Amino acid sequence: MGANDGEGRKEMCDTLVARGAGAAKGGMVFAKNSDREANEAQYPFFAPAANHAKGTRLRCTYIEIAQAARTHAVLLSRPFWMWGAEMGANEHGVVIGNEAVHAKIAPSATPALTGMDLLRLGLERGASAAEALETITTLLAGHGQGGNCAHKGRFEYHNAFIIADAADAFVLETVGREWAVERVTAKRSISNTYSIGRNFERLSAGAEQLAREHGLWREGTPFDFADVFANRKRSALASGHQRWCRTTALLNARRGGIGAAGMMAFLRDHGAQAARRVDWRPDGILGGAVSAHSTYGPVRRFGQTTASWVSETDGGRMVHWLTATAAPDTGIFKPVFFGPGWGAAALPGFGPAPTDIYDPRTRWWAHERLHRAVLGNYPERLAAYAGERDRLEASFIERVEALLRRGGSAEEATALSRAIWREADRAEARWLQLVKAVPENPVHRPSGPMAAHWGGLARQARFPG
Repeated sequence: MGANDGEGRKEMCDTLVARGAGAAKGGMVFAKNSDREANEAQYPFFAPAANHAKGTRLRCTYIEIAQAARTHAVLLSRPFWMWGAEMGANEHGVVIGNEAVHAKIAPSATPALTGMDLLRLGLERGASAAEALETITTLLAGHGQGGNCAHKGRFEYHNAFIIADAADAFVLETVGREWAVERVTAKRSISNTYSIGRNFERLSAGAEQLAREHGLWREGTPFDFADVFANRKRSALASGHQRWCRTTALLNARRGGIGAAGMMAFLRDHGAQAARRVDWRPDGILGGAVSAHSTYGPVRRFGQTTASWVSETDGGRMVHWLTATAAPDTGIFKPVFFGPGWGAAALPGFGPAPTDIYDPRTRWWAHERLHRAVLGNYPERLAAYAGERDRLEASFIERVEALLRRGGSAEEATALSRAIWREADRAEARWLQLVKAVPENPVHRPSGPMAAHWGGLARQARFPG
């Protein structure tokens, strides 16, 4: 597959944010589904704050750059093979999610900083959303973006980001070293499509010149960043615009502020059509589904939601909710207390890091037994435990909110988080047995192409039959 060939490789992501009046608790709530290849395991990764000697070099995924004198502590959701991350937070309460976006100008295949590298660097070097934004745009100008971002095969792309903290939030969309920034006032989402038009707050110094050089814009006419640069055909192949419209509609349909539970529901959304059908199953063309499943339609889609993340500020304290697994519709969100208000609170045990080969000792692959079993009869098998999952998740939220109301200590938060992660693991083991007891139903059985596709994925990962 060529560098700019979208056929077959549909890494798709969606990032959402609400702040101020748009957030239930008046601060900020952030969410992202990271969609990558179905066997491309992802895991929570913590890097402590550190001081670095002058002249230290930092190896990112492909290139070396100068290290900063001081880096902040970060918690990341990291595809196992890369240095960067799909989403994450730092000790100061900055959160970032990124998306692949497709321009009329081809992305660079020359190894440089990837979008995931830029995300991690923004968190490690930015003590606020504004500082993280400045870090990323400065690094773009100095090093550019490029290189293969696919686990297997080749896939290069430009990047878009939501960068937020309790006080501010920005959308940053890029083309090579150029960019546009839009400040978020209340609610915003991004997907695999350019969405900043003429309403940018700032524009890189070279953006207009780049557009002129490629014959995309004539001086003296209004400069619409999305219209000038977006490759709408490529975006349509990844259903980017369709999913952006869906997440925008979900955000705007909520009256009042949105909280963590609302964002979790959005990340599990399969689109308007699925919401109207009790027998819906992830097979064929999924269109506006925010929760993505690797499937097989007219074009094979490798993209699968491989991790999900929600962050919320509450009274100056920040709580993150992670699945640490693929397919949020089949999994459960669990709390992590990290960032403002928690000091050096210890993290729950995330277990060993996974690879792309099945390992039941890792949380990501242990969940895949449940996830892939559900796919054999999606409506009935998911229904076997979805009610219990929702009640358990609601109880997790209630317990976290109770701790926040009484001003619980970092030590209490650590104990609660660890207890909930253990409880969730036990629940998933129980749900796997419930699902196995539900026979396959010819009506809901995956189509032949879908079954063959997942069979091939199982063989690649040495996943047990």
